[in-house]
Amino acid sequence: MERKYFGTDGIRGRVGEGKITPEFVLKLGWAAGRVLGGEQGGKVLIGKDTRISGYMFESALEAGLVAAGVDIHLLGPMPTPGIAYLTQTLHADAGIVISASHNPHYDNGIKFFSAEGKKLPDEVELAIEAELDKPMTTVESDKLGKAFRVSDAAGRYVEFCKSTIPWTMNFKGLRLVIDCANGATYHIAPHVFSELGAEVITIGAEPDGLNINAGVGSTNEAALQNAVLEHRADLGIAFDGDGDRLIMVDGEGEVLDGDDILYIIAVSRLDNGGMSGSVVGTQMTNLGLELALGKLGIGLERTDVGDRYIMERLVEKNWVLGGEPSGHIICLDRTTTGDGIVSALQVLAEVFKSGKSLGELRVDVEKFPQLLRNVHLGMASAREVMASEQLQNAVKAVENELGENGRVLLRPSGTEPLIRVMIEGKDGDQVENLTTQLENVVKALVS
Repeated sequence: MERKYFGTDGIRGRVGEGKITPEFVLKLGWAAGRVLGGEQGGKVLIGKDTRISGYMFESALEAGLVAAGVDIHLLGPMPTPGIAYLTQTLHADAGIVISASHNPHYDNGIKFFSAEGKKLPDEVELAIEAELDKPMTTVESDKLGKAFRVSDAAGRYVEFCKSTIPWTMNFKGLRLVIDCANGATYHIAPHVFSELGAEVITIGAEPDGLNINAGVGSTNEAALQNAVLEHRADLGIAFDGDGDRLIMVDGEGEVLDGDDILYIIAVSRLDNGGMSGSVVGTQMTNLGLELALGKLGIGLERTDVGDRYIMERLVEKNWVLGGEPSGHIICLDRTTTGDGIVSALQVLAEVFKSGKSLGELRVDVEKFPQLLRNVHLGMASAREVMASEQLQNAVKAVENELGENGRVLLRPSGTEPLIRVMIEGKDGDQVENLTTQLENVVKALVS
């Protein structure tokens, strides 16, 4: 069935517009409470990132859930994977995240985790959508839910993160720069790495409600590069606003994206016997990673873009490792969802064990030139643009010119009103020219 409200990663948009309003979120809380709480009311956790609108939507969700007879446990600012973890360990019926991830402060969104700390199954999301179309009611007063504050949420998650690597590992002597994107990891990540012995220099850890992802974080790597070089650090780690993805920077200031990070973790798992099956990537995964893994005897399977699809493939095949170039890495042998801090720890564990630098660990991944351009849709329909005969002919022409030495990926974003244009090939100049050519066709169609 076609979804009416949910996208590929919950519900997301600009605050005050469409579905991202207090009225809708109130009704969403009620609908989710009806489905997730069941006859007995149940227990739901609510966490958020640091954007200012989180206060408003936290209150709206709380009111809706309480009206449905569900008890609420408020976590406050907490990384998305931390909410997934606490949903499991506190034996809640579900966890709700108020976040727009790597988007600017003026966007926000709502996403859900099941009692197992995983994304909700399609049938549950569809059931919530069905409730949203019904009139809102309130349970009897003696059945209303109650709200509680979880005071030790951050400490619980810090200890979990540290537990994902061997207790014998100590990062004493390692100087790290940690960029928290002025987001949900600001009060978590510095403690994790310093308690493991590293010298930690922190940037992007002063959230004010408006500066989340603003010039810092995994989508703005220049801040981390400059800080690593300025402080002569061994490496740097940058998270996005909700802490479910990361990029890293080596001591020379070179960026390691999700493909590089996946490779290092795969090598680590292979060495210790923990590699199960193939690595799962997406259509955006660089061909260089596929070739490097192949030399180790590890396969790569591609899915559609989005961690939801990576997770589905991993579960289906009973494999352990997957991710995206954006830095969304899933280590199913350690946790139930993409987790920036846990993924970074797996890389540092390999640094510790091997005695090598980040640059040395990723040297065998020779990336093909790959260029991604985003075209804003404006008032245009993504479906109509993608179905355009003019665009389809343009894509075929580019594919013919690339031949067997490259790939074209054209897709609407699942989280923003964008068409993403990606081209990969052996020749960097050709990739840039063809990407601009295809980008201009899309721009003409949306104007």
